[in-house]
Amino acid sequence: MSAVTFDDPAATSFRRELRDWLTGTALPGLRALELSHGSDANVQLGRRWDSLLSEAGYAGLSWPPEYGGRGLGVVEEVIFYEECTRAGAPDGFSRFTQHMLGNLLIEFGTRVQQEKYLPGMLDGSQLWCQGSSEPNAGSDLAAVVTTADRHGDEYLINGRKTWTSWAHLADACWLLAKSDRTGRRHHNLSLLLVDMHQPGIVVTPIRQITGASGFNEVAFTDARAGVQDRVGAEHEGWSLIRWTLSRERGVYQSMRRYLEVSHYLRQAEACQREVADRRAEVTERLQSRLELIWWHVVRCVEEVTLGLDSRAAESILKLYWSELWQEVAHFGLSLRCEQHRDFWRDVYLYSRSVTIWAGTSEIQRNIISERVLGMPRAEAG
Repeated sequence: MSAVTFDDPAATSFRRELRDWLTGTALPGLRALELSHGSDANVQLGRRWDSLLSEAGYAGLSWPPEYGGRGLGVVEEVIFYEECTRAGAPDGFSRFTQHMLGNLLIEFGTRVQQEKYLPGMLDGSQLWCQGSSEPNAGSDLAAVVTTADRHGDEYLINGRKTWTSWAHLADACWLLAKSDRTGRRHHNLSLLLVDMHQPGIVVTPIRQITGASGFNEVAFTDARAGVQDRVGAEHEGWSLIRWTLSRERGVYQSMRRYLEVSHYLRQAEACQREVADRRAEVTERLQSRLELIWWHVVRCVEEVTLGLDSRAAESILKLYWSELWQEVAHFGLSLRCEQHRDFWRDVYLYSRSVTIWAGTSEIQRNIISERVLGMPRAEAG
């Protein structure tokens, strides 16, 4: 088997097709970072973008055709993110759900769940949030204490989730909860699909240091989920959440981050000229490190197309782009460009979060040390 590359005829044809469509589409010209600010106008824009992608056949690119997708591969997914970012298109809301929950339901969901939920993920008509992290269970998701007690054909859910992106907009939540209070760790959790419009759910926005409130704390008090909306076997939600979280740091997302950091670095270079800053060695070093991300994306794509386990390589990639993002933001802020002062303030403040979400830098280093370097796992003292 040989690796599929960006130069293959099918990939080249897809890039040309997508580029033509983007050129002929009235793009709103809003970057993904700006979308995260959560204004009503930006939210409506994101939802409209999801609808446009569905209408044009660019939703669920890698889903099998029988589920409404196009059956394409990781190369086309990466090309999609690259071309859309270069065109200034927003990220929307649904692609994250399609990549994570959608693929999970295709792989492990029942036919009823697939028919009920997948169409709304494709066209953006149903917004989802992810109920995993809790006040005392962030990186260690096996430590969640939110309970899901079974009573006949339904579960009663009680507890709190935090850092829940878009919960204030969501129609439904895929939620990890403790369904067996006495069961052993990693075999006592279930993954449930929960209606967010029911009584017993209170969403409280969390104000970020940027001033935005893109994520929330969610309290559940006797909220309900039917047994038919449990994904997979009872008490075996941990294996499912691990399966799907491995896709959160996917190589397709890394291409978008590469292009975003490229945008910030170009702006920093422009600000350097504006303020007559002569630190050329800094921008040269940052530019060299930025280009390493591109080549690492190519490497990860090759591993995926060869059917290899790319999770360790993707952890290296996530660690690399997130920490470089912070360095570029710090450099841009240090230039003290009066014209772009507000821009760099927002970029810098937002960048503080990128080494936390999608797996903290500490978690990434653990994965790299164990899976790449073969170091022994540290025992708790």
